[in-house]
Amino acid sequence: MDSLEKLETLQARILHRITELEISLYGQKLASVSLSSDDPTARAGDTMELRLTAILIVLGVDDFLFKRVPLDYYDRSLESRRDILGAPSIEHLCKSIVLVNTQAPASVTDCSDRNNSKYYVVVIQYMARLNAENIKNFVYALNDRKIPKKRFNFRLAPEEDSQELTGYGHNAVTCFGSKTNIPVILDEAITKLEPNFFWLGGGEVDLKLGIRTPQFITAIKPFIVSCST
Repeated sequence: MDSLEKLETLQARILHRITELEISLYGQKLASVSLSSDDPTARAGDTMELRLTAILIVLGVDDFLFKRVPLDYYDRSLESRRDILGAPSIEHLCKSIVLVNTQAPASVTDCSDRNNSKYYVVVIQYMARLNAENIKNFVYALNDRKIPKKRFNFRLAPEEDSQELTGYGHNAVTCFGSKTNIPVILDEAITKLEPNFFWLGGGEVDLKLGIRTPQFITAIKPFIVSCST
């Protein structure tokens, strides 16, 4: 091995070690935050941001941003929310919702089979209208049309089921760090946004996560479906 190869190998090892140290540092910060602390900075949201940051880094995501929003965020117009986040348009404001297959066979009770899951998280734009029929047709085709089509009927899951499955409350659901490994469906319209950076829930009602679309796709590996109108 010549000197140049040795130098490149050494540089690669150093970069790998730096990444390991960054992940370790986030883990230490997370462990050091106590929800019972008298320190006003040790809030649940701070813990959530640290936790999700560590998860994002482990998944190879490096182009993301967390932003705290006002408590009346959801009382405001989409245009106002856009301005708060600094998003390019209201089309870049998205949400994650949990759907349940209400007609699934008795044998389908969980998310163990991503091709025929009882539940799916769907990421869709706030200004769009969900087309559940397209999701039904997609999952039906995903199973090679071997399962009767009447066995697919996707509806919004009850809020208590959504929280139990994801660990996140209403208006806080995100696709990262979920309690259950729920398969994700990303609306195709989001993949066509320019610039390719969108916003979604960040685990707390007043915490939002902005992320680069290609990195989201690489990390989450969602099904990409045209499921809005």
